Amino acid sequence: MYPEALVAPIRTDLVSAGFTELTAPAQVEEVMSHAKGTTLLVINSVCGCAAGTARPGVKLALTRAAHKPTNLTTVFAGVDFDATDKAREYTMPYPPSSPSIALFKDGELVHFVERHHIEGRSAEMIAQHLEQVFDEFCG
Repeated sequence: MYPEALVAPIRTDLVSAGFTELTAPAQVEEVMSHAKGTTLLVINSVCGCAAGTARPGVKLALTRAAHKPTNLTTVFAGVDFDATDKAREYTMPYPPSSPSIALFKDGELVHFVERHHIEGRSAEMIAQHLEQVFDEFCG
């Protein structure tokens, strides 16, 4: 378990951008079983690629995209274990990956960005990719 002093600013990064943090399996189940429209799920992490490119790329895409997801949600891998495990049930058949970014449309997974698609890419590249995904599925 990571110390809360380390985790708090990482949590705040997405929450302050309008994301709902899901910290318990029941919250994940509630959101995923009742979500209408599109739901963006960011599986957050304390790693450098989450801080350097994943979260900044997601936030940049949301500020620039013509079409945006209806719902913004996040779980925190390595911190909220049970909520993350529940969220990963919805991203099957993809293996566990953090950070990662999933887009659902009416509860169905329509796009998934795994960690290996985040590592080595800039926040700008991730944002451009997500903007295209949002245009396709959120428009």
